[in-house]
Amino acid sequence: MRPTQDNDVFHAIAHPARRAILLSLKGGEQAATDLAVPFRMTLSAVSQHLRVLEEAELVSVRKDGRHRYYRLEPAPLRDVVGWIDEFAAYFSERLDALGDYLDRKHGAPPAPSAAPPPARGRRRR
Repeated sequence: MRPTQDNDVFHAIAHPARRAILLSLKGGEQAATDLAVPFRMTLSAVSQHLRVLEEAELVSVRKDGRHRYYRLEPAPLRDVVGWIDEFAAYFSERLDALGDYLDRKHGAPPAPSAAPPPARGRRRR
């Protein structure tokens, strides 16, 4: 197992609270105090999570007086997407195999018809 680095994106997204913070920041810049509201943890604990995200360059911070505002910086997530893409064929094969198994066990679903049946409406007299 490799040691974790301070700027490790995989480490940064490993914790569910940090993933939730990233999702929250998709809507735009937010103050640290606002980001802490949905969590049952202290502002200090949320600040530590934000620091991990900042070190991984997943968020940027702007100071305004006593407040710190965070913004999502999604570019480092490309590494994660690239790594996950390496497994896409595996998941696709597994899902295809599951579909084949279910078709054998329960029968294949009926093929969709080429055109929907004509609608029957009332005739005007």
